[in-house]
Amino acid sequence: TLNDLLSPIVQEAMFVAQEKSLLRGLVRNFTVPKNSGKVLQVPIYPVSTASALTEADDLTPSAVSTNVANITLAEAGLMTNVSDLSMNYSESNIISDVGRLFGEAIALKIDQDITALFDDFTTTEVGGAAVNVTAAKVFEAIAKLRTKSVDPSGMVCVLHPLVAHDLKSSITSTFGAPASEVGNEAMRTGLVGMLGGVPVYESAAITSASGISKGAVFHRDAISLAIGDDINIETQRDASARATELVGTATYGVAMTQETYGAEMHFVTSL
Repeated sequence: TLNDLLSPIVQEAMFVAQEKSLLRGLVRNFTVPKNSGKVLQVPIYPVSTASALTEADDLTPSAVSTNVANITLAEAGLMTNVSDLSMNYSESNIISDVGRLFGEAIALKIDQDITALFDDFTTTEVGGAAVNVTAAKVFEAIAKLRTKSVDPSGMVCVLHPLVAHDLKSSITSTFGAPASEVGNEAMRTGLVGMLGGVPVYESAAITSASGISKGAVFHRDAISLAIGDDINIETQRDASARATELVGTATYGVAMTQETYGAEMHFVTSL
């Protein structure tokens, strides 16, 4: 029966969900234990300041107060019907197909929820609704975050694919030093790679309206993802339809944890 195949379907779905989700690997991840509540509280510590000391003088204690970012768990899911005919006579691997279907859907939903938070980077904004992206704009975002002492080793840049096209065009044009290492890499592989020491990614999970989209340059601590359950799959037999319902759900939450650790990249594409 299909119930006997649940374990491999879940394993396939979890593998695909983790492999296909780009943003999941770029943000801070937390695992929420069972029976620990639906809200995960992430403490945020302020930056402390050291001062010069005079010999033998007593130190004055500094108050250390923390803020808290709350990540609320919620469910995302989908359902499909697998007919008896498909199960019994399909040439394809039903286990792999259903697992990939559920895994890709969950991965996309996680990425969409994370990229939706890019609009909340309001302290640092680069570009505008009528501005095209250039490498200089990426450097500008990095520089503005560095002035806030954001660690560059944890920074990434994520842009909509159409905006990323403009960035690649600008660094491979006759006006953009096509013989440069970055320009050659973009022409060979279609990937930007690194700019200013920051990896550049592109994701279609970013919403684009009339060619205008909002990506971001951010440190992984800027956004947090809390996972309750990667994916659960349940079945229910529908005898009259000669099929089995498969319901897949994931339990997770995303939240902005350090808003000043990111810069909104607001651009319009030339395409």
